Amino acid sequence: MGLKSTLFKPALLILMLTLLSNTASANQKILVWGDSLSAAYGIPKDKGWVNLMRKALGNEFEITNGSISGETTRGGLTRLPKALKKVNPDFVILELGANDGLRGLPPSITKNNLKKMIALAQKSNAKVILLGMRIPPNYGVAYSKKFESAFSDLAEKYQLPFIPFFLENIIEDRKLLQEDELHPTAEAQPLLLKSILPTIINAIKI
Repeated sequence: MGLKSTLFKPALLILMLTLLSNTASANQKILVWGDSLSAAYGIPKDKGWVNLMRKALGNEFEITNGSISGETTRGGLTRLPKALKKVNPDFVILELGANDGLRGLPPSITKNNLKKMIALAQKSNAKVILLGMRIPPNYGVAYSKKFESAFSDLAEKYQLPFIPFFLENIIEDRKLLQEDELHPTAEAQPLLLKSILPTIINAIKI
């Protein structure tokens, strides 16, 4: 059974992809800008959610995965101008911030770096899709709330297509996490894609 038939009920998926093919111009470019969660850390690259998305969307979209394991929002911001110039994307899927949180960096810094990346992408005429993140509860309630709100505040301010918590569907199931209990397994990747693909499809129907 192929990916397309496993992610959604067949009739719904066919309808969504038909609408997409009728509205999207050929060879639109998507840049995925993330960290290890999007770089297929610890699993074969072809099993990662970005590659699964490439198969699900088909040949009408050229997908570049610029994700790097261990990347912070600062590193992503530093690298982004060159990538935007090289790829010239129509869409940027922004998935950064987890490593900022794990390092205990001030949420205001994370928010400001994300804000600058959104502005850079929009200035290059790319539409941004923002993937939000949460951190383990041991960082404290106050810190966690400020960290999470950095994403939701930006999504609201810039009216972005937004997934509040990228790992929502898998984080509570240890069987779907690698031994470090942070990174999703290969088996978790279709579930990650399932949770975000409707938002992505809605965003790229222009």
